[in-house]
Amino acid sequence: MSAPQGGGERVAAGRASRRPEQLLLAFLGEFVLDADVERVPSAVLIGLLAELGVGDAATRATLARMSRRGLLEKVRSGREVAYGLAPAGESVLREARGRVLADEPFAPVGKGWTLVTFSVPESQRDARHRVRAALTWAGFGLLRDGLWIAPGDVDVASALRPLDGDLADVELSAFRAYEIEGFSATRAVRSAWRLDEIAAHHREFLETWADVEGSSDPLRDMTALGADWLALLRADPRLPAEHLSADWPSGRSAATFRRLRGAFVGAARAGLTGLLGRSVVSSAG
Repeated sequence: MSAPQGGGERVAAGRASRRPEQLLLAFLGEFVLDADVERVPSAVLIGLLAELGVGDAATRATLARMSRRGLLEKVRSGREVAYGLAPAGESVLREARGRVLADEPFAPVGKGWTLVTFSVPESQRDARHRVRAALTWAGFGLLRDGLWIAPGDVDVASALRPLDGDLADVELSAFRAYEIEGFSATRAVRSAWRLDEIAAHHREFLETWADVEGSSDPLRDMTALGADWLALLRADPRLPAEHLSADWPSGRSAATFRRLRGAFVGAARAGLTGLLGRSVVSSAG
């Protein structure tokens, strides 16, 4: 199978930073959430991720782990195993979709800052990890021990909604904050986030995708594009422009994603329909 036109083999082969779960979430968010696809045979998912450099065993292990976490529902019909979104998985992906498709995904929503502080019992390390992951996705950075800060007016309740079942033992408080004249937030920004690393994530995304013009396999490449976009959104906290350099690359990243999603997604959905049809015929046979 040939590589995307103008993109070279680096897109098809995948980057080392693409994790199987990241690829599966990108696929499910684009092609299963609120679509006419109730479930997808494991063979289709394994084959798709194999095109992106993920081994069969790694994909199976990731599917099993996502099922145990309540993100996926596993359905067995005869010898065939298929996966669909569980309610928790739908919640996670629906929460992410707003930013994935936002016109200005790297601009803060509202003014000022949102602060969160929380504590979790030592015995609940998994809950602590999940709260931190949810806050990071929502744009929060660790300002100092126990105090998280995010630009803009963050809807903390919505950001944590996918974790409702894990918050029973979490003590969490959230506040709005505004800069006082004469006291710039620049020092806080540089303490909570490493701007050079955020810019490097944008450059990596652009190096992979900026010169891609088409695709010989839109389903594969839309999945890869979506995974890289999710990773970039997680890395960029939507900082106000006054804290960034004049040549900050986020605008080019957003334009590249919109252009390629528009080029890939229609043909990718058609390709998935064909794959699912062949899977049904093969299973019936």
